[in-house]
Amino acid sequence: MDTRIHILVREADKARYGDQAEREGKSLGAWLREAAEEKLAAVESRRFKTVEELRAFFGACDEGDAGREPEWAEHRSVIERSRRGSTEVT
Repeated sequence: MDTRIHILVREADKARYGDQAEREGKSLGAWLREAAEEKLAAVESRRFKTVEELRAFFGACDEGDAGREPEWAEHRSVIERSRRGSTEVT
């Protein structure tokens, strides 16, 4: 059984949502339902369903650990290069 939901949005947002829905050939309601489903699926996919999945995740993190945390100066250098748009490697 379908049910109706009433939401309040700014007029500008409604226009943006409606324009995108139209570009995708969908009604605004269908577009909003799809957007909600995509958001929910993204959240659900990030959850661990079992303790074993959680342990496997942390095990993989530990395996990829380089063993040494960079010094703050190294982190700052990477940040600054990124801000400048540089791809140089030091």
